[in-house]
Amino acid sequence: MPDPMRIGIVGAGAVTQVAHLPVLRKLKGVQVTVICDNDLPKARALADRYQVPVAVDDIEEMLGLGELDAVLICTPNHLHESHAIAALSAGLNVMVERPLAPTAAAALRIMKVAEKRGRLLMASAAHRYRPDVQIVRSFVQSGELGSITSVRGSWHTFRPGRAQLGWRLRRDEAGGGAMLDLGYAVLDLAFWLANSPTPVRVSASLDLPAGNKGIEPSGSAFVVCEGGVSFFVDVTWHHIGEGERFGVGIRGTKGTAGINPLHVWKELNGVPTNMAPTGSVGRENPFVSATRAQWAHFLAAIEGTAKPTVLQEQVTLLRVMDAIYRSAADGRDVTL
Repeated sequence: MPDPMRIGIVGAGAVTQVAHLPVLRKLKGVQVTVICDNDLPKARALADRYQVPVAVDDIEEMLGLGELDAVLICTPNHLHESHAIAALSAGLNVMVERPLAPTAAAALRIMKVAEKRGRLLMASAAHRYRPDVQIVRSFVQSGELGSITSVRGSWHTFRPGRAQLGWRLRRDEAGGGAMLDLGYAVLDLAFWLANSPTPVRVSASLDLPAGNKGIEPSGSAFVVCEGGVSFFVDVTWHHIGEGERFGVGIRGTKGTAGINPLHVWKELNGVPTNMAPTGSVGRENPFVSATRAQWAHFLAAIEGTAKPTVLQEQVTLLRVMDAIYRSAADGRDVTL
């Protein structure tokens, strides 16, 4: 791997500004060399703020510079497929912000190009890298919680203004509403913590506008997998309460565990006992530490010193998301 690794970013929106650039500017062996956004003044302002030498408004212009090793895609969902394929076809490694694509079919098309070009493709799943999630995962992997029987999760935020949602309010650009935005991340954790069981049935209820022509600000979904493992997720953009609420909890045959707050309960001498290690989660914002850890994994995978994430997991997740929207629209369970 060249030193430094030269990164191009497509999309100058909130996740680029809040998550990726603050981490990348401090990461050794990495240099962000170009920011691309169709709003060129916005791209230039962000480039100036983070000392990025080049700002452009067209991805083909960015790829034509010929001075990149990897690309981060942070554009609206409907552009993920075309932008990822363009970068992969240019011989670059690619990380795509969630979701990898709006549909499972689109994700498969991106994967085929990555395989053909022999490039690394990684779908962002930053919550997996949270320190508290990693601790829960270690208890699952060690077998201390027994067989996982259910995972429940929720993500409730308050985004009252159109400015906070932007393109996410337009179905043709977003592909879905709160379920695809928030539920995707929660379900990714559910599958990952439960060791990727095969989904067989989905039931969902979404707060869809009349005629199903818009996007949903809230929704719930229930997923049943082989072996009887089940997932429940509830999400909303219109949470009326004290602060944002995000959490995931798992139930196993020998104990339970979850995050926000971190807890790991087992039975010791007939008494339920919290086995979560004290002081194991530092003071750093888990969102920041997770983003940094994900980038470290991506770079190590490019070097060949770490195994890449399993892309088929994202295809499975998108198949479930497709089924969630079918179930909500048709008012019935959907079998996978």
